[in-house]
Amino acid sequence: MTIEGQARDNWAALMGGGGAQDRTPGAPRESSLPAPAGVTAQVGLGQVTVSWEPVPAAIGYAVHRSASADGPFEVVDHGGGDVLAVPHGPYADTTPGRGGWYAVAALSSVTALGPLSAPVFAGLGALSETVTVSLGSGGVPLPRIWEAMVGSEHLSHLLSSDSTGGEVIGPALLDALRRVHDELGVRSVRAHHILGDDVGVYREVSGSPVHDFSRVDEIYDLVLAAGLTPVVEFGYMPRDLARDPSRTVFTYRGIISPPRDWDRWAGLIRAFTQHVVDRYGLDEVRSTWWFEVWNEPNLSVFWSGTPAEYWKLYEVTARAVRDVDPGLRVGGPATAAVGWVEDVPLASSDFVSTHVYGTLPLDLRPLAQGLPQLWTEWGVTATHRHPINDSVFAAAFLLKGMQSAAGRIDALAPWVASDHFEELGRPSRLLHGGFGLLTVGNLAKPKFWALWLAARLGPVEVPVTLSGDGADSLITAWASRYDDGGLGILLLNSTLDQSRYSGEPDLLRTVVVRPFLSGPHRLRLWRVDRTHGNLAAQFDGEWPSEQEWEKLRAADRLDEAAPPRRVAPGADVTVELPNPGIAFLELRPLQVTPSS
Repeated sequence: MTIEGQARDNWAALMGGGGAQDRTPGAPRESSLPAPAGVTAQVGLGQVTVSWEPVPAAIGYAVHRSASADGPFEVVDHGGGDVLAVPHGPYADTTPGRGGWYAVAALSSVTALGPLSAPVFAGLGALSETVTVSLGSGGVPLPRIWEAMVGSEHLSHLLSSDSTGGEVIGPALLDALRRVHDELGVRSVRAHHILGDDVGVYREVSGSPVHDFSRVDEIYDLVLAAGLTPVVEFGYMPRDLARDPSRTVFTYRGIISPPRDWDRWAGLIRAFTQHVVDRYGLDEVRSTWWFEVWNEPNLSVFWSGTPAEYWKLYEVTARAVRDVDPGLRVGGPATAAVGWVEDVPLASSDFVSTHVYGTLPLDLRPLAQGLPQLWTEWGVTATHRHPINDSVFAAAFLLKGMQSAAGRIDALAPWVASDHFEELGRPSRLLHGGFGLLTVGNLAKPKFWALWLAARLGPVEVPVTLSGDGADSLITAWASRYDDGGLGILLLNSTLDQSRYSGEPDLLRTVVVRPFLSGPHRLRLWRVDRTHGNLAAQFDGEWPSEQEWEKLRAADRLDEAAPPRRVAPGADVTVELPNPGIAFLELRPLQVTPSS
């Protein structure tokens, strides 16, 4: 077998694997894309940076490695448990066994891997621990992608009077949604199960459908009062409408069956859509709401029907929404692991949505063909109760993904806002590896502080040039300009390699920022790392006592990491940046008083 054939077989096996996803893969497809050109691999301290030239129409790239130029080549597994591809280079390989020979293949879809590039040997690169960040001139509007959307547990949770960890669930979840809106600028929230029987939208009485949207009104009124608009994910199936109501998922037993009557399903969707238009206004719903068809139908755990039945559901649902108004925005397929995107009926869609975990969102512009791209679930892992969710690693990962996606994706929704979340049961302790940006009790995790720092960026994105060991792969920079001429600069030290989530001393870098200041500025510095913005360093028990809650809430802020200081014109700013780690530099011009 050729190296290229072996690589495609390996990729097909990975896509049919599982990891965190119980995947029902699409059939492997042939790719007409060429192999990437210009592949290089440079050895640095604790990492190998692999670079290549972009391939037109590629949605991503799979980096391969071998001990020999003759193979066998295997995809570098950074432990994300999902799609082992990245949207672009350069790529920092920090995994055990790094080095040797590298080759890269382009993907035209998540199941279509192109040929491998010519193998290159990882040669010695810059071994200095210093990375230089030089700011350029000019700029463009900074895409504030983190503001578009966040995920949440099913929104009927907002009406719950039960308690978790001493916190009443409904008010606590609402406060979490308010906080992500008020402090991070998030505009919309996406959740499952709005058609679930606990919401009571559908039942049959004497054989006839009865619709009741009163609890939908309660839920959406609360969401809107928090400053957010809903992303309406149509699912799961009401019991009285389900072909097989015994097929369920999660502790709340969402029914994953196709409808037993397609006309009655269409009637429910039409009535639901008409109701929210009547209640909240056509112009508002047209311009700020999204209607998404189901959740992850390419996983058997979420859809008990066939793929063909899902695409029928898609067409029937889209048609029913547009029966209310053709200007309403409906799409999907909201698949796991970027599946089925190439099969979306673009003529029937207003957007394309999908999910991925453990890697950066791929570049679906070649498949979406101009439609908005909504990544309606995304995160560091799809594994429930994994300690990585509460870590600084997850925070740096979150910012790395936001920076990668900014300007090419319309929404990238962290899954989820709050640890008030019960897919596999309610939390058993404060830091239990929950998906939330906020804990039960709404204490900020490192992920929240990461986005809080992103929200401090200015309105204009400033170009940057990086050089040194791990530049643009391990170390990235996101720079901005404020209206007063000052600068806000995010510095990240991050790898996708989850085996390093507790930290890696060899990956510490000294970052020298060259802002080319024309006058004196005041420097303020914030950090997120092991000792800053890291709730796990403050608490390590089951649930806080009353006194501990009081102390944790008093400390629930991200203080500056050092006293403000003056920076002279033309001076550089040097920052020690651990891995994983985030630093935010705010440089504001100082008024110069003329000497008398």
